[in-house]
Amino acid sequence: MNAATTPEPAPTATGERATRSAVVTGASSGIGLAIAHDLLGAGWHVLGLSRSRGGLSDAATWVPCDLADVISTDEAVRVVREATAGGVDAIVHAAGLQYSARVGDLEPEQGERMWAVHVRGAELVVCGLLGSLVDGGRVVLVGSRTMTGVPGKSQYAATKAALAAMARAWASELAPRRITVNVVAPGPTRTAMLDDPNRSSVPPVVPPLGRLVEPSEVAALTRFLLDPSGAMVTGQTIVICGGASLP
Repeated sequence: MNAATTPEPAPTATGERATRSAVVTGASSGIGLAIAHDLLGAGWHVLGLSRSRGGLSDAATWVPCDLADVISTDEAVRVVREATAGGVDAIVHAAGLQYSARVGDLEPEQGERMWAVHVRGAELVVCGLLGSLVDGGRVVLVGSRTMTGVPGKSQYAATKAALAAMARAWASELAPRRITVNVVAPGPTRTAMLDDPNRSSVPPVVPPLGRLVEPSEVAALTRFLLDPSGAMVTGQTIVICGGASLP
């Protein structure tokens, strides 16, 4: 049989079980909550990691977790491993916070907290669950289109840029197991974070397409990467910003 007549392989599903399981950090609000509810609506079993349950549906399993604290995160990972004896199909790291300040006014403690939640939190959760993640599984890290550098957001941008670099390294390392690792990088998204006084010095700018990104749109893009349709996408950073990154 030559190449012209060789049938295309079917998309690889992330698991053989009837119900796939996803661990979603930051599942109590904002983008993390939207992703958790989108997955629940698609029939996934969702384990949400967050400091409070917030708006997370009772249909999900809530695991208390403060990603800024190593002990709390390690304990949450242990609970997830015990609760998912059959394996985890996907990990979505959506937890985040933002402090804004210009050079000269930067507070090291704020930068350290963002690094702890965004970068170290991703490391602790993914590394801790790697043995439970099924072959053909998915990892999605929620980054930001500001990762290229935006005035007043240098510390935040640095942590989000680190996620993109980390995802490419992990994608290469995990490719033999058919585990994909990608970053979804939203622009200005309509969440409560926009009203956080910690970022008041850099107010959001409405993108050229005329409105803010909806959390449900970020969730839909994330689920594309988690479904069989995303089986051949790995090591990529996909920006969803309404044109905010255009010249």
